[in-house]
Amino acid sequence: MEQETGKKLGYRSLIVWEKAHELAIKTYQATKTFPKDELFGLVSQMRRCAVSVPANVVEGYSRRSVKEKLNFYNIANGSLSELEYYIDLAFELKYVDEEIHNNLIVARADVGRLLNGFIKSFK
Repeated sequence: MEQETGKKLGYRSLIVWEKAHELAIKTYQATKTFPKDELFGLVSQMRRCAVSVPANVVEGYSRRSVKEKLNFYNIANGSLSELEYYIDLAFELKYVDEEIHNNLIVARADVGRLLNGFIKSFK
């Protein structure tokens, strides 16, 4: 994963990937306490969206053309927007408390700013 110098390699060196990965972890942790009947509903949807963001950053990173890169980064952005709705829905359904909701929303906003800046850097 890392060279002997401790330097991160490849996509792991991208702050946008790192923050998106952290958001995915936070989403998994937050959904652990959801009702069991949501396992194949909201839990599954939130986790898929959350994982889609860093996964599409990774896939875009590996592409050679700017057009292909941007396609995957835009898919990541769409998943991030979808996740925002699910975070709000989970809060309204009282599956997460205000603190967890706010933490997820702040993390989502951070990733959004980084991802939008990353996308703009290719245009």
